[in-house]
Amino acid sequence: MDRNLRKERIGIVTSDKMNKSIVVSVERRMKHPKYGKFVKRTSKFMAHDEKQEAHLGDTVRIMETKPISKNKCWRMVEVLERAK
Repeated sequence: MDRNLRKERIGIVTSDKMNKSIVVSVERRMKHPKYGKFVKRTSKFMAHDEKQEAHLGDTVRIMETKPISKNKCWRMVEVLERAK
């Protein structure tokens, strides 16, 4: 896989209780097919956090990678903003 084709997402950490793993919620706004109103849709990704530097509420950037475990195929690239 070519390194520049990897998907990147920015989301908020919703769980950091696991060892070297975090759950990141990525929110997107889509237009309702019938009513046209913009609605929020969230996707949850499990990401690998090697140094365990992300904590609950932090905004992080995650990148697609080869599967690390059964449902973990993303890794954290950087912490963009710390939770207040």
